[in-house]
Amino acid sequence: MDKRLAAFSELLDIMDDLRAKCPWDKKQTLESLRHLTIEETYELADAILENDLDEIKKELGDLMLHIVFYAKIGSEKGAFDIADVLESINKKLINRHPHIYGDVVADTDEQVKENWEKIKLKEGKKNVLSGVPKSLPAMVKAYRIQDKARGFGFDWEHPGQVWDKVQEELGELREEVEKGTSHKRIEEEFGDLMFALINYSRFIDVNPESALERTNKKFIRRFSYLEEQAALAGKDLKKMNLAEMDVFWNEAKDYE
Repeated sequence: MDKRLAAFSELLDIMDDLRAKCPWDKKQTLESLRHLTIEETYELADAILENDLDEIKKELGDLMLHIVFYAKIGSEKGAFDIADVLESINKKLINRHPHIYGDVVADTDEQVKENWEKIKLKEGKKNVLSGVPKSLPAMVKAYRIQDKARGFGFDWEHPGQVWDKVQEELGELREEVEKGTSHKRIEEEFGDLMFALINYSRFIDVNPESALERTNKKFIRRFSYLEEQAALAGKDLKKMNLAEMDVFWNEAKDYE
């Protein structure tokens, strides 16, 4: 047997054993696994940003376990099993890649994406944006919304236009803040600015979620260095002024 199939078959057998014999595994439901799956997905995303290939391998295994777990529960309910899951995705991939499995021509990734969205509508999707999950984090959701709209031609023509929009939204936010208008209005303008920045990120080929998370990690590294150096110098961080902190902060930047 193919090594891959043998390994997958063993996982299915292990899942059967766990579900039948382990008190914790026997207790789980689709709902109880949900938050754990979300956590595992973020752990995989973190490993990808760190470019830790060994950790990526482990996190993929954790996610694979969850997929098999959901399929096992589905089979117990008489709703679906792992074969149904795999057959469903196989069929979807073949249907949505007519340039591979049919006679449609798609020479660029943009043409592939456009075809993908059009096929989804033919499959019964109510509208272009219906496929964006409601529970996605706001930044990821904004990126997906814009990307889907782009697939149907609703987009700016070049980056300069989007950058002008960013500047426009920044000015409107600043104006509302300086006027001391309502918090609701300021929040609305801030949201418009964020949406415009996310839009611009697409045009410069930057994923905003990944970019922000890398900045988060950078800040954590530098602030941790600041704390460590302050402690070594016998200083209380809370009693240091910003100029004193900046010395260690700049050291952290130089160190990097």
